[in-house]
Amino acid sequence: MEHLEQISAAIALSMGAAWASGINLYATILVLGLMGNSGTMPLPEPMQIVQEPLVIGASALMYAVEFFADKFPGVDTGWDAIHTFIRIPAGAALAAAATGNVDPSISLAAAIVGGSLTAATHATKAGSRVMINTSPEPVSNWAASISEDLAVFGGLWLALNHPLLFLAALVIFVILLIWLLPKMWRAIKKVFATIGRLFTRKESIVVIQPDQITRDDQSLDD
Repeated sequence: MEHLEQISAAIALSMGAAWASGINLYATILVLGLMGNSGTMPLPEPMQIVQEPLVIGASALMYAVEFFADKFPGVDTGWDAIHTFIRIPAGAALAAAATGNVDPSISLAAAIVGGSLTAATHATKAGSRVMINTSPEPVSNWAASISEDLAVFGGLWLALNHPLLFLAALVIFVILLIWLLPKMWRAIKKVFATIGRLFTRKESIVVIQPDQITRDDQSLDD
């Protein structure tokens, strides 16, 4: 029974770090680093690098930057686009490190599954922001951003303190993602298609120069 609890705790930490990284990587590293540094939650040796003061300071700084960048329409989408190349590999690395000093094949499997999970949560966040940005008011961006931060903190707390409950919630989350992502992708395509039609319409408007009007008037007088 104790061995089963250790395995479930390791899986929950690995997948919890990957899941949270897709939403807010810097908040994930900051929470794990603070908990490991304070002794609240001993981290596996390969993951203990996140509890170094330099890493904690860097993640706190970048979390502060993301906190504000994530609140403004358009800026948040650009931020998410850039972090496609940061969150996914970092989430895979955290998932692998959370397995500890075990067989390398287990760490590699954790990196593959964790990276895929990070990519899924990142795609969900980035896609939802594209649709939210179609609304002109900024309140929805603030509400979404704060909700995402709370989800990261709450999800990591659940993964570290109640691993089996977190894993059950994660299975439900993945099932919902499988159902939601295709619908979200179709909605995003409609948004970009609408934007494309607007630009095409603007380009199709004929601009009449003043000198052309003068020439046309002269030709009518003749």
